[in-house]
Amino acid sequence: MTTDPCPAGAHELGANAARRSTRPFAWRGPRRRSLAWLRARLRTSESWFIGLAVLVGAAAGLLAVLQAAIAHALQSRLYGFSLDERLSALPEIQPWTVLWLPAGGGLLAVIVWLTHRWRGRRLVDVVEANTLHGGVLSLRDSLAICGQTLVSNGFGGSVGLEAAYAQAGGAVASQVGQRARLRRNDLRTLVGAGAGAAIGAAFGAPLAGAFYAFEVVIGSYAPSMIAPVAAACLTSVLVARMVGSAPYSLEIAVTTSPDAAGYLLYAALGVVCAAAGIGLMRLVALAEGAVRRLRLRTPLRPVVGGVILAGLALISPQVLSSGHGALHADLVEHIGLQTLIVVVALKALASVTAIGTGFRGGLFFASLFLGSLIGQVYWNLIELSALAIQVPRENAALVGMGALASAVVGCPLAMSFLVLEATQSLGVAAATLAASLVASTIVRERFGYSLSTWRMHLRGESVRSARDIGWMRALTAGRLMRTDRPTIAATASAAEFRRRFPLGSTRFAVLLDEAQRYAGIVAVAAVHSDDVSPHALVGDLAHGRHATVSPDMAIDRLMAAFARHETDELVVNDPDGGVLGVVSEVYAVRRYASELDKQQQDLFGER
Repeated sequence: MTTDPCPAGAHELGANAARRSTRPFAWRGPRRRSLAWLRARLRTSESWFIGLAVLVGAAAGLLAVLQAAIAHALQSRLYGFSLDERLSALPEIQPWTVLWLPAGGGLLAVIVWLTHRWRGRRLVDVVEANTLHGGVLSLRDSLAICGQTLVSNGFGGSVGLEAAYAQAGGAVASQVGQRARLRRNDLRTLVGAGAGAAIGAAFGAPLAGAFYAFEVVIGSYAPSMIAPVAAACLTSVLVARMVGSAPYSLEIAVTTSPDAAGYLLYAALGVVCAAAGIGLMRLVALAEGAVRRLRLRTPLRPVVGGVILAGLALISPQVLSSGHGALHADLVEHIGLQTLIVVVALKALASVTAIGTGFRGGLFFASLFLGSLIGQVYWNLIELSALAIQVPRENAALVGMGALASAVVGCPLAMSFLVLEATQSLGVAAATLAASLVASTIVRERFGYSLSTWRMHLRGESVRSARDIGWMRALTAGRLMRTDRPTIAATASAAEFRRRFPLGSTRFAVLLDEAQRYAGIVAVAAVHSDDVSPHALVGDLAHGRHATVSPDMAIDRLMAAFARHETDELVVNDPDGGVLGVVSEVYAVRRYASELDKQQQDLFGER
């Protein structure tokens, strides 16, 4: 009689375990085939891609509603007002409540420190991701940015929530698009659609959200982009309304549409807003530079900023938060010219202080508020002048609102559609468009950046707009160089050079010194000239001793280097001066043209 060495029931447990272990493998094949089929449909069918954009828009709308509710509830709890009120519209606040600003700065500092320990690098926002990284946006970066923005705004900092809205919508789109393995341009379009959908849901303005996506996040238009972006923005607004969200309404009564003379006055207002926008963006850079020069430790900067904001809030609560509530309150109360000027100065100082000291957020909402104030100041000055032409105060506020936001954020069409959707007045929207185009044109020519690209420029990025330049970063000198170029010692004689490199064997040779470092380039034809003695040193015939580049230099800077050194060949050096290879201008231009053509085909081509 034989005995079973296994305990009772072991065979059954082993069989069950075996069945459980094989179950995932049984489904893996069909699951992979289904995912592959779905990815193929998304890459080839515009209808399926639009359907994906609709899902992204719904998620972006819900996230925008959730973040707005969290921030507003936090403000209500901390500052002791009802949920039907707005923080910046409060007539007064209890003096002790301004202590929440430095407290929020301290909490923000802790979050930033933890984020740095967690991530170990600078966070990438949605505009930078679409500009430099082909729409690839980290979910962890997005969670950190949204959390920091909610704390900054929720504790009353003079920043808007639009950074969190756009980041959350773009992050959802990027994660979905990456898993669907979308093409680079499709991924960028989907990220723009997600960000624009979140902005559209916040304002209840789908057209404004769509053009925010085109102008700020994507940086270009194409027929293939319109349907998915519009579908996402429409869906987000509908979803926000279905869940009972009260968007940031900008409903302002419009009395009359402007006439021809009125358009000229509004165009002049665009000039004023352009100057104000440039000044505001430069003040942000000056504030950040001043904070660095003070050598404050990074955790202390938001705390110091919170103390300054607390002092400004004691003067006027309108400096708190984004200023949406104060925008309406100032229009209803018909405040005087001197008060308007004071509030403009205080709000600008508060926004610059908040961003300069490390509060996370944007100037989208703040620029709308400041623009409405500047429009009212402009109206008061017209009233005091001897001009026979008059414009309604509400119209001036709306036009100033759109023009300053266009100057700072860089989206004239989005601002014009925002005014149109808020007022249902085509005349005022057209006046806003005129002023916004004047403002954005002046800013583009005299300054060259929006706030987002200006801050990237300060970090050393050569970025002028949100268009995709990330693909150019991959075309580096190291990838374009050839490593089989002939070399010879700079101390070699012309006779030895002629023996090694007969005419027609190559166009040039790279010279090396005793330490095998780059010493210049010499043309073969020049050494074979009858005027050159056989005993002459080839090093004396060299040129381009300083025409060197690093292997990580991108194609845009590489082309500038060709022009600067006036040469057809550039040597790629390592940090020690050793020669890695040579890149020619002809080949670099050909590769650049080929990649540019590929990008254009992907952008405008059919699926």
